[in-house]
Amino acid sequence: MFRRKGSQEVFRGGVAIGEHILDLAAAANSGVFSGVSQQALQAGSECKLNALMRLGAPVWSSWRLALSRALREGSSAEAALEACLVPQASAEFDVPAHIGDYTDFYTSIHHATNIGRQFRPDQPLLPNYKWVPIGYHGRASSIGISGQEFHRPLGQTMAPGTSSPVLAPSKRLDIELELGIFIGAANELGERVAMDEAEQHVFGLCLLNDWSARDLQAWEYQPLGPFLAKNFATTVSPWIVTMEALAPYRLAPERPATDPQPMSYLDSVHNRAYGAFDVQLSVLIQTQRMRNAGQAPQALVHTSYRHAYWTIAQLVAHHTVNGCNLQAGDLLGSGTLSGPTLDQAGALIELTEGGKQAITLKNGEKRTYLEDGDAVVLRGWCSREGAARIGFGECLGLVLPALAL
Repeated sequence: MFRRKGSQEVFRGGVAIGEHILDLAAAANSGVFSGVSQQALQAGSECKLNALMRLGAPVWSSWRLALSRALREGSSAEAALEACLVPQASAEFDVPAHIGDYTDFYTSIHHATNIGRQFRPDQPLLPNYKWVPIGYHGRASSIGISGQEFHRPLGQTMAPGTSSPVLAPSKRLDIELELGIFIGAANELGERVAMDEAEQHVFGLCLLNDWSARDLQAWEYQPLGPFLAKNFATTVSPWIVTMEALAPYRLAPERPATDPQPMSYLDSVHNRAYGAFDVQLSVLIQTQRMRNAGQAPQALVHTSYRHAYWTIAQLVAHHTVNGCNLQAGDLLGSGTLSGPTLDQAGALIELTEGGKQAITLKNGEKRTYLEDGDAVVLRGWCSREGAARIGFGECLGLVLPALAL
């Protein structure tokens, strides 16, 4: 969803074409398209993408092909569509969909093990992890678009050696490198989505930073899980990359043969062979001092979505096995995506071993957790020989000082 910077235009859908955006509202009025493609364009012209998401995978695929053909050099539509292109540099963005519900999962076994090792050295991974995709219901109203600025959260914390908690700003503010999964076609209440149909319900993927206050989380999460530690902000990238576009980057999921194999409702021949995606992911930080000096963000982490233990299809199938009805625009978070080595960890609590080992930046600053003025940038892309490189754009968020009590 975009509009020209500084304008009072309504937000409308756009498709990334190189350094430009194809304005879907303008394309719908160009006279170039008809039938299903025109229907999709009109749905994408609305102020959120939910109507387009509801149309389903066959329409998305047909429309994508029609756009590809119309935008080819030398096509009969070239002149008409030239006027529908807006430079990305002159655009501002909005959250792509009305997000009715947000579920955050825990799909990286490496992240789960690293975290567990800090608290349960003798049993880092809980026994249910390899059997069931773990998730919790998050807060949709605080999800913002890249560029989101938020105040350091307040909450109760219990310091070691004390007998009562205090209300204070978080001192252990963290990042979580994730992918967001936007639901397209809905399922009815009571209707389970089978593995072979699950990806037909997914519109596409985006970048997601599920900011976390680790000190708040440590005190409040038992017995019901995250609450104030997670609901103050979640940042997503503006671009959604469709499942069809990601087809060249499929590969087999990583699951050791010695691990419990998925239960039948979480298993399929297609998922075993092609259920994972090799999306390259990186985390960068730019402190206030770096910005003042004109220094670019510094990379902290590089990993890949290929290391996730549970696949997209498995998340959808599990979410609906009890009859839960997912709706167009609902968002699923992958959970922190960490690779098999510590330098591929997608959260500071892993990189710094719970705050024990500070990270030294190139300008000499040190970080265990985020400080006020820190900006964090997530980037994602897919590339391999013989296939077009696909960019996810970037997902940026800025930490502001806590509001006064």
